[in-house]
Amino acid sequence: MEQETQFDSILPAGIAKKAEEIGVRKVKTAPINVFLLAILAGAFIALGSVFYTTVLAGSAALPYGMARFLGGLAFCLGLILVVLAGAELFTGNNLIVMAWASKSVGFADLLQNWGIVFLGNFVGAIGTAVLMLLTKQYTFGSSTVGETALKIATAKVHLGFGQAIVLGILCNSLVCLAVWLTYGARSSTDKILAIIFPISAFVAAGFEHSVANMYLVPFGLLVQQFDPSFVVSLGDKVNLAGLTWGAFFLKNLLPVTIGNIIGGAGLVGIIYWVIYLRRSKRTEQPSETLRSIQ
Repeated sequence: MEQETQFDSILPAGIAKKAEEIGVRKVKTAPINVFLLAILAGAFIALGSVFYTTVLAGSAALPYGMARFLGGLAFCLGLILVVLAGAELFTGNNLIVMAWASKSVGFADLLQNWGIVFLGNFVGAIGTAVLMLLTKQYTFGSSTVGETALKIATAKVHLGFGQAIVLGILCNSLVCLAVWLTYGARSSTDKILAIIFPISAFVAAGFEHSVANMYLVPFGLLVQQFDPSFVVSLGDKVNLAGLTWGAFFLKNLLPVTIGNIIGGAGLVGIIYWVIYLRRSKRTEQPSETLRSIQ
């Protein structure tokens, strides 16, 4: 008898079990493969950031919300490539916490995966930033692309520490919800549609994504450092005061990463684990009410 093809999405309880299984598989993958896949993910998110920056360039004539929404749609490219092409993204891997909470993986294994993936994402994002610097694509559109990139980088290092944490929490809540939805999808089309609205929402709202920032801020720093004549040509259109590597690491990447972990691992992973995977006497044994009904 032929097996019936399933077209409906997987229900949340099934997604939770799948998320746990995926978490175990990710932890058991050879570290070198994890690192290489993480480099790809960093590059993919950076490409989404390139698309985002290009779309925002010269968009001053549009209403703020519309410009941000279009930029968010463009940024979706990054997670679409991660999910469909296959790569390891730190923010999405925060869901491995579900496997840890179920004691399917150890805490050391969890931290090792996060550490390798975070480093690999950084390498991929920085590598893409260097390539984009060499293309001089930032001079396109009468230099509006570069102007936009520098403004984005500068704005990110001027966020308050606590503000950056909260923006990171909200960002990765949406990112992990997007990944969660793709776990329930049955086709590539389903996965793409599941990604579009949560991701475009976080970008449009101005939330902070650690891996995207691994490209967006360093790219601005590289342009500032290696093409000072371009910066001078912009005149008073940009103010790069405070845009330094130290500010990037301490005032943006650190708090945003903390927020991303809280939002992805805490507000999505752990909460769904409590709802669907937590082992308890109540879930393992029928209640007296159920017995009386039966």
